[in-house]
Amino acid sequence: MTVLVLGGAGYIGSHAVDQLINQEYQVAVIDNLLTGHQEAIHSKARFYQGDIRDKEFVRSVFAQESIEGVIHFAASSIVGESVEDPLKYFNNNVSGTEIVLEVMHEFEVKSIVFSSTAATYGEPEDNPITEMTPTNPKNPYGESKLMMEKMMRWCDEAYGIKFVALRYFNVAGAKTDASIGEDHHPETHLIPIILEVALGQRDQLAIFGDDYNTEDGTCVRDYVHIEDLIDAHILAFEYLKAGNPSNIFNLGSNSGYSVKQMLEAAREVTGKEIPAEVAPRRAGDPSTLVAASDKAQKVLGWQPQYTDVKKIIETAWNWHANRPNGYQE
Repeated sequence: MTVLVLGGAGYIGSHAVDQLINQEYQVAVIDNLLTGHQEAIHSKARFYQGDIRDKEFVRSVFAQESIEGVIHFAASSIVGESVEDPLKYFNNNVSGTEIVLEVMHEFEVKSIVFSSTAATYGEPEDNPITEMTPTNPKNPYGESKLMMEKMMRWCDEAYGIKFVALRYFNVAGAKTDASIGEDHHPETHLIPIILEVALGQRDQLAIFGDDYNTEDGTCVRDYVHIEDLIDAHILAFEYLKAGNPSNIFNLGSNSGYSVKQMLEAAREVTGKEIPAEVAPRRAGDPSTLVAASDKAQKVLGWQPQYTDVKKIIETAWNWHANRPNGYQE
């Protein structure tokens, strides 16, 4: 039986494929390679290049493979772009997921683990954020992910397709041996941007706002290491295989770090100066987003190994220093 990984050539998806194969799962990958990298896919995975919005293509993969469940990472995920082009996000994320669910129903595949996001919560007043915190997305990206969750809930009721939605906070780091890592164009995530400054690929870091209601005035976020994150996906997949009900879990570190703290940590790890200057706030940036991950730890038995943010940055630095141009080299 095969695990089908949608978006398995992307940053998070490629780490999932790698860990699944290391745990001796049979793995098939669907990716359109618009943002993913074929080189990132483990050589033992069977790769199908195509788009999840192409129903006949998706059906052909299901017909060739004996699929026991799906892990779904295939989505557009840049918040600012989603505000400028919401229809792109509803088309790719929501319509694509609808087709996947239709084909799963047709082929009687009953398990899906879904890459959701903390953006479904919007800007909650209370931190840490639990799964009981009301959802109130502030951008089309978060809205599209919440719509995907709701579609899965109704498909569970109608067809018995069980799902786990994993709402994650800031994913960071790379595989410990630096063989795969984060490579986005353009890059929008804080840690890789800081490391691009350390490598001399950017002149300086822009700190968007230093007047937030936080200890040092800069935004506070929760960082979870990519390998810990994937551990949770595999535990969620095994949770569904064991016949458990659909569920939603937050994935984070239960602790927050400000932009300035992340910058200082990166200076220590890299030994580089890393110049930075304060820039105006970005619209829609909440001051603090920190996850309560107690439920995932209790129900799934998830135990994150990377609890020190410097260790997370260290794995990212090993990847970026060894592959300054990512997969382009």
